[in-house]
Order: sequence, then C-alpha cells, then structure tokens
Amino acid sequence: MKMKIALSLVAAAVATLSQGAFAQAASAPTRADVKAEAKAAVKAGETKAGEGAPSAKAPKSEKARPDVKAEAKAAEKAGTTLKPGEGTPTQKAAAKSDKARADVKAETKKAVKEGTTLPAGEATQKK
Repeated sequence: MKMKIALSLVAAAVATLSQGAFAQAASAPTRADVKAEAKAAVKAGETKAGEGAPSAKAPKSEKARPDVKAEAKAAEKAGTTLKPGEGTPTQKAAAKSDKARADVKAETKKAVKEGTTLPAGEATQKK
C-alpha cells in the first residue's frame, strides 16, 4: 500500500514539474510575424509551391526551342535516342557464366567451410 502511495506521489510531482517543459518560449514569433515573413519570402521568390526547401532557379538554355526540337528530331531519325521508359543505362549486364549450377554451388559450399565468404550484408572484406 505504501508503495502505491509513493509511486502516485512521484507521478504527480513529475506531472506538475514537467508542465513547464511544454510551455512556449516568450520569444517565439507571433502568428502575424510568421505570416508576414512567409508573404515576404513568396514575394521575393524564395519559396516554391508545396513542401520542401527553396531551390536555385534552373539555368536558362543557350539554344532556341526550334533548334532543340530539330536536334531531337534528327537524333530520333538517326536512331540514337532511347526508347520511352528506358532511361540512361548505368551498368551493363554481367556476362553469362560458363560454369554449371552444380559447380557454382560446390565452390560456394567449399568457401563457406573454409570461412572465406563475407558475412551477410558486408560489401567488401575488412582488412
């Protein structure tokens, strides 16, 4: 019984003393100040629509739009453009192995027994 009373007194003391931690600081800007800052930032072009940090403006192209369109049309005609959805290839596919599946499995089993395999999730061997 004494333990329940002691715990409830401690909980009440913590609750009472912790209220100050959630209070706002006196120096916090008012709603009007924040709205004025936001309005000034929008007017100055320092914000963008939606969420996110303001970004630098995109550089202007040095070519005229008709020139760019003509280049794109010529590249398409020459067949040097990628098909839609393919994007830029980053890596070429690995060459096919000339070993049989059983040989690869045997090599792997041997390496595990010898302890020369890397632990799961390790990219390179630590030296």
